[in-house]
Amino acid sequence: MNDSEQLFQRLDQLLTRIEAILPTRAPHADPGAHIAFRWRKHGDTGFLQAITHPHTIALDELLNIEEQKKVLDRNTQQFVSGFPANNVLLTGARGTGKSSLIKALLNRYADQGLRMIEVDKQGLTDLPDIVELIDQRPERFILYCDDLSFEADEPGYKALKVILDGSISTASDNVLVYATSNRRHLIPEFMHENLATRHVEGEIHPGETTEEKISLSERFGLWLSFYPFDQDQYLEIVQHWLAQHGISRLSGPARQEALRWALARGSRNGRVARQFARDWAGQQKLAKAE
Repeated sequence: MNDSEQLFQRLDQLLTRIEAILPTRAPHADPGAHIAFRWRKHGDTGFLQAITHPHTIALDELLNIEEQKKVLDRNTQQFVSGFPANNVLLTGARGTGKSSLIKALLNRYADQGLRMIEVDKQGLTDLPDIVELIDQRPERFILYCDDLSFEADEPGYKALKVILDGSISTASDNVLVYATSNRRHLIPEFMHENLATRHVEGEIHPGETTEEKISLSERFGLWLSFYPFDQDQYLEIVQHWLAQHGISRLSGPARQEALRWALARGSRNGRVARQFARDWAGQQKLAKAE
């Protein structure tokens, strides 16, 4: 055996050892076997991971967002029926049901072929790969992006724009993007950007930087806004969740504690109401057990 053959043999042995210690790439979950998925990163690539226990919240458990429920339900029904439908951006106050509403619609339409893939901000650069993976499948897929916000130069920002607006190839008709954010335009706007605003014949023309940021949210066909709840709405939600725990009446002490609970957290919203109800119901049941 000459020197070249020995070198190639050693290189082959080295590669074999490296392959043995490298983690193997996880296979994609079967989109037909589950209803909810998460896109997980594995080095420079990603894979589709099944969510074995998806959230089971129902639409009628979400109170005081009736108009938002009506619009998103109609859009989702159009989508699963194979009719034209829009990408949706849900923005506004935290804890008011934006994410829960999307999950509730998955539960409503899963038996009609609706599927959901949760994609975090780090996975947005893989959106073209995700769309290609599920292209031509019979199911209808919502790409769910929760709590989005960007700096203007982040790579996921550009990838999302391409998926929403299409590139040289059209987006698959079995995919929609549903995104939630506390920011209406998804990315921060700074005071210095407004210095470029121009006044032309009485009309305000924002600067190019501001226009670029607004252009991302404009690529969503539907905008749904969510607002903070007033005290009565908050207490109504508290009463609903207490009933789910077997407490049929909002007593005076429970009412006062619910208001203190919200005051301590600086917010009256559905999430805070549900957390209080869980705590209060747990206290009552523990007291009875002692």
